[in-house]
Amino acid sequence: MLPWAPAAVWAYLLVGHGRPWSTEPHLPPIHEGPDTPGSWPTVAVIVPARDEAEVLPETLPSLLGQDYPGHAWVVLVDDQSSDGTAALARRLAAAGGGRGLGLNVVHGQPRPPGWAGKPWAMAQGVRHALAAPSPPTWLLFTDADIWHPRGSLRELVQSAIGGKRQAVSLMARLPAGAPWERLMMPAFVYFFAQIYPFAWVNDPGRRTAAAAGGCMLVSAQALARAGGIDAVAAATIDDVALAKAIKSTGHNIWLGFARSVESRRRYPRLADIWEMVARSAYTQLRYSPLALAGTVAGLGSIYLAPPALVFWGLLKSRPALALAGAGAWSAMAASYLPTARYYRVPLATAGALPFTASVYLAMTLSSAWRHHGGRAVAWKGRPLS
Repeated sequence: MLPWAPAAVWAYLLVGHGRPWSTEPHLPPIHEGPDTPGSWPTVAVIVPARDEAEVLPETLPSLLGQDYPGHAWVVLVDDQSSDGTAALARRLAAAGGGRGLGLNVVHGQPRPPGWAGKPWAMAQGVRHALAAPSPPTWLLFTDADIWHPRGSLRELVQSAIGGKRQAVSLMARLPAGAPWERLMMPAFVYFFAQIYPFAWVNDPGRRTAAAAGGCMLVSAQALARAGGIDAVAAATIDDVALAKAIKSTGHNIWLGFARSVESRRRYPRLADIWEMVARSAYTQLRYSPLALAGTVAGLGSIYLAPPALVFWGLLKSRPALALAGAGAWSAMAASYLPTARYYRVPLATAGALPFTASVYLAMTLSSAWRHHGGRAVAWKGRPLS
């Protein structure tokens, strides 16, 4: 029975784990929502930005140019940048000639003890927005590298209100142009969905909660009931922590795949992707050696065992072993095909998933090694916590 265990696991993942392989969830259907300009709620778009001068010319105009019928504006929190991020943001806003959304630039203050970097920037943006004469009833948290189509904000608000949800989040399309990006970035989303099946996240009856911090619309009232950004002050995986805080207070949340919202941050080298993952992988495991051991065992038995069984069975002329491995490997590849199609990458990447998983496992081990070696987890030269 043991050789067939990976195949049994993959059978469960295909049919009994919230369809984590599916890329179907897009913005939920709009049953009813704002239909006249006066009925559209006020929205503040919060953008934490630290040394983002390279990517802002691509992304900030997409936010300032939103086609939103109600009152909305962008609050960019310059998180002590050293590359002229704030000045560039003002120039980009001025170049728009006053059309579209307005821009407020908040100069970030030094981070107090107990706060991680991004939550502190988010908290400053929220505080500034809520102090406005007409405070927002909704807050859109989006990263500085995220590009939005013109109707993005309108669709998010319609879906949240029409679906009676207090948080709506989209998993932005990650870059998949360079060879390493095509191999690794779609798999990043695929693994995330296995940990947090979107169908379970979107089910009010389940405790599973997650969000994609690059694009997350939240009701200001729901955020306040969840304790505000203060509730996730120390979280380096702030989006998942915030989703859990909101759902735990009885609010409905929703997470799905974006059609057009895209990340414009590139990861052309393996070293770039390695740094992105190793920065937070062990944090996701709560710095637990036991959880790390479980991750190693799980990835090994689910992703690495199937090809090992195939090759060992062929080498030892034991067809039953090879068949068991081939069955699991085939199910694994089939589960990845929707992700490969969504990202428009070669379907052969589905068969290469054991290799991809082994690289992610090495990144996770590297993250743990850094932590236990006393190396601070940093983002753009500053410790995250």
